[in-house]
Amino acid sequence: MTTYVYGITPADRKLPDDIEGVGDPPRPVRAVRSGDLVALCSDAPAELRPRRSDLLAHQHVVIEAAKDGAVLPLRFGGISPDDETVAAILEKRHDLYLEGLEKVAGRDEFNVKVYHDEEAARQVVLADEPDLMSRHAADRDVDGDRQDTAAFGELVDRAVSERGKSDVALVEQVLAPHAVAVAHGPEAAGRLADLSFLVERERRHEFEEALRGLHQEHAHLRAQATGPLPPYSFVETD
Repeated sequence: MTTYVYGITPADRKLPDDIEGVGDPPRPVRAVRSGDLVALCSDAPAELRPRRSDLLAHQHVVIEAAKDGAVLPLRFGGISPDDETVAAILEKRHDLYLEGLEKVAGRDEFNVKVYHDEEAARQVVLADEPDLMSRHAADRDVDGDRQDTAAFGELVDRAVSERGKSDVALVEQVLAPHAVAVAHGPEAAGRLADLSFLVERERRHEFEEALRGLHQEHAHLRAQATGPLPPYSFVETD
């Protein structure tokens, strides 16, 4: 039976005796120790898939482990050949993992996905770029010139796309001072950015207040925040 790994914690971390992890039926979670570290593990199911129940089970183990201190969470799907291999990796990367635990101690991740409200963004671009506004006024005086209208629309769309770059920089500029680290996630169609912020728990309200201010002052932006989360984006476990 292969070993499924949820995360890494200091060796003195205690979990509830009956905590269960992934699988159907759910596998009991155990600690694999090496020196000052333990890896939270269970037997891996024969066929592991990202089913909702297993994703939630993985998250539950990580959150329970984090209640009493720092945890280095592994993303869903971490499998090792056996417990002995896990222990050997803990020994080999002992100092790296201890440094990682120190980095995330007392801190949580907030993920912020940034989008444009397209119509509001168009209005902002028209207001901020007088040449486009003049072109817009002239275009409205041209009766029935559909080709010119389409060309103008494409011009505005390009300006909105270019605006996205500065808007991402703006979001970072507003939120980063309230975090200790920022990580950039993958690009995706229709999304300006996927940003993760590592935030000290005692400064959480500052971060959330800055996010509210961003929404109030820049109505053309949609910044969807999720958190607090385990600090997946700020962990080096490989």
